[in-house]
Amino acid sequence: MLQTLTICNIALIESLTIDFSRGLHTLTGETGAGKSIIVDAVNLVLGGRADKGLIRTGTEKATVEAVFSEAEDSEAVAWLREKEIDPEDSPIILYREITAAGRSICRVCGIAVPLSSLRELAERLMDVHGQHETRFLMDAHYHLQLLDGTGDAAHQALLRETAGAAEAFLACHRKYARLVREREQRERRREELDKSLAELEKARLKPGEEEVLREERDRSRHAEKIAMNLRSAHTAIAAGDPDPVLAQLKPAADALEQIAAYGEAYRSLAQRVRTAYYELEECGHELQSLLNTAAFDPQRAERVENRLELIARLQRKYGADIPAVLETWKQLAAEREALTDLDGETERLEKEDRALLSAYRQAAKRLTEARRALAERFERGMTEQLADLGMGSTVFRVDFAPKPEKPTLPRTAGDDEVSFLISPNPGEPLKPLSRIASGGELSRLMLALKNMEANLGGVDCMVFDEIDTGISGRVAQAVAEKMAAISRARQVLCVTHLPQLAAMADVQLLVEKTVKDGRTGTHLRRLTEEERTAEVARMLGGARGSDESAMEHAAHLLEAARAMKNRG
Repeated sequence: MLQTLTICNIALIESLTIDFSRGLHTLTGETGAGKSIIVDAVNLVLGGRADKGLIRTGTEKATVEAVFSEAEDSEAVAWLREKEIDPEDSPIILYREITAAGRSICRVCGIAVPLSSLRELAERLMDVHGQHETRFLMDAHYHLQLLDGTGDAAHQALLRETAGAAEAFLACHRKYARLVREREQRERRREELDKSLAELEKARLKPGEEEVLREERDRSRHAEKIAMNLRSAHTAIAAGDPDPVLAQLKPAADALEQIAAYGEAYRSLAQRVRTAYYELEECGHELQSLLNTAAFDPQRAERVENRLELIARLQRKYGADIPAVLETWKQLAAEREALTDLDGETERLEKEDRALLSAYRQAAKRLTEARRALAERFERGMTEQLADLGMGSTVFRVDFAPKPEKPTLPRTAGDDEVSFLISPNPGEPLKPLSRIASGGELSRLMLALKNMEANLGGVDCMVFDEIDTGISGRVAQAVAEKMAAISRARQVLCVTHLPQLAAMADVQLLVEKTVKDGRTGTHLRRLTEEERTAEVARMLGGARGSDESAMEHAAHLLEAARAMKNRG
């Protein structure tokens, strides 16, 4: 239940605090007094669009605070606990601030929250219905939503089950469809990978191989020079004519060894010369071995060139050097393996897709059956409600569109499409609301629907903004009585121009415009019983306080309203 509404700097309202109680509250006043501003403020604190045009001229920001009292087991309290917001047995406080700079601040129980969270909580606290919302009745796209809104907890659970099944299928189906679309591209990619992997497998590159081959190629290109110099070195050391180095070193070493016993210096020199002799002897053997292999081999040189060209070609395609090429090989192999895995993933998703579609179809079928049963109850309920509202001859039907021959994709709302049909007068055929319903009839249809929703439970506070448009006379009295009936179970706030409805109120609030210090403002006050008589008289068309017949009629309306409410 809404306890208090505090408005600051909204349009013509500078500062206003309104206290509410149980029952039916009506807001009345002259046209242009600012009744709609109150509703705009309510919509704002409930998460409505933040229009900077609402900010009072000359101020930088506007604020609205709404204080609600809720039962411990209410959906609103459950939502707060889920979000780990603890009101600590205190009222639930919604706060909204908008600034001229375009900022919007939302708070719940003093804690800053996103606008979406404020809206989620507000839906569990208050239902606002304005005159413009009759478009929902005129548009068949909303009829299914309105029908479902009258379903019980089991029906709501079935709606959630169907929506969940549709979302699960659609998420899977999008993945599966994407993989199917990519199948042809994967096949082309697979062929490319197989070709590249075969090329790299055949090449069998090794780290460091390129450097070794380049050195070998350099030796082949200078084979003659290498052989000539090897021969010269070998000749000088081991095969010279007449005296190679080795031939001269051996007698020197032998001579020094003959005197080694006569001093360390001789012994050291003998050892060093002998070591040099052995080292040069080994060099001679190596030179001979190199001479034996230094001959130019044109076939080997060609193989080396071909191998280097292959390496260069692979590096141009796969990487800057052999390590990079080998890394690319590894990556391509992993991609090829992943493509193989994707085939399995596609098969798995195909099975999951069929299973999820079957689950959705079963849930949607149960929902359709539940909706048809609900539609029968809905039709009876609407017929009863409309009879109370002066439309006793009206025939109301919920029409289910035929199922299409070709199955459609799952939808979160299920497979059904419905529209509301009425025949306001006996003998007339059923037709869509948009074709035959007048403004007054639409208002009564919406009021009937809201009364059905109130009987089913839901939020504790309902706001009606001039839904009595196009209504007068006997029908106006029926609407007033119906609104009073709703207020027995719900707190109701109603902006109205009907004197019958104003008379039925438990609390009547007068909205009036005043001018102070050259500045126009909107104010609101709770009327006394005497003031109510004058205000209802004004609404009946009499000049307040001067039209005796209007005052008598107003007093009669108020007395009749009190008597009706006492009868209960």
